[in-house]
Amino acid sequence: MGAEQSVSVVTGGVVPAHYGDPLMRVYIINADDLIVTREAPAEPGENEIVVASLDELRAARLSGKRLLALWNGLPGVDRLSKVGNREALVDRLWSALQTLPDAQRARASKQAEVIGLLRRPEGVTVDEVRAVTGWQPHTVRGVFSGALKKKRGLAVVAAKEERGRVYRIAEAGA
Repeated sequence: MGAEQSVSVVTGGVVPAHYGDPLMRVYIINADDLIVTREAPAEPGENEIVVASLDELRAARLSGKRLLALWNGLPGVDRLSKVGNREALVDRLWSALQTLPDAQRARASKQAEVIGLLRRPEGVTVDEVRAVTGWQPHTVRGVFSGALKKKRGLAVVAAKEERGRVYRIAEAGA
């Protein structure tokens, strides 16, 4: 399942000024979420794509797998197993995105929350992850080694510190 789950995303550049229109919906696509908002970030985060139009979605360098994952993650759509006509899928995806309600960002999955904790400069301990997720210690360690390291290919590293064993996601090239 590991290779099937890989997602191609592009680091975005500076968001153009026309995104400042408060009535315009902006879609932020990253490795874990699709966020619908009316407030575009000043600069996209690492590995985020910000789109506000069909042309921008067409220009975004999204892999076929990522397009399928976005489509299949939308509520009420018929799941697809193949991209087929890429342009038609992008058009259908844009139409479906426009029907999504404006909502507060839904709570991220527990795995996404754990990844966020691991990316903090101070890292995270097993007990801190337990407090957020309600998981048992063996589950936390299993997520670190199985879901994050093996399946997602993240470099989770541990270091003994004053507050105990602290886990972090190592920066690329570190």
